[in-house]
Amino acid sequence: QVQLVESGGGLAQAGGSLRLSCAASGRTFSNYAMAWFRQAPGKEREFVAAISRSGGSTYYADSVKGRFTISRDGAKNTVYLQMNSLKPEDTAVYYCAASRIDSRTYYRAGVYDYWGQGTQVTVSS
Repeated sequence: QVQLVESGGGLAQAGGSLRLSCAASGRTFSNYAMAWFRQAPGKEREFVAAISRSGGSTYYADSVKGRFTISRDGAKNTVYLQMNSLKPEDTAVYYCAASRIDSRTYYRAGVYDYWGQGTQVTVSS
């Protein structure tokens, strides 16, 4: 079992920044590929960003490319999502997820074995 706890969400103005954190516990952190997904009210959960087990590969949704950065710190068992140039359409609950494999379909929620409880991000215009 892996437990994931997100933090860092909140209210930001358009053009501002937030950094989300996801602390993992329970198993060896480096064994898991990590990702962030988000879900806005009335919409399906969507892929935001992913990072491989080694940290050597990162992937982004087109909607956040160039604005968001995913990273991981093995010493702290934590994955981060730095969000810059925020837009109102970034408003959603953000979820951290962990997968036991580095999958080519990293953008699919079904690839991930463990999920956090989510953290709310609200961007005002």
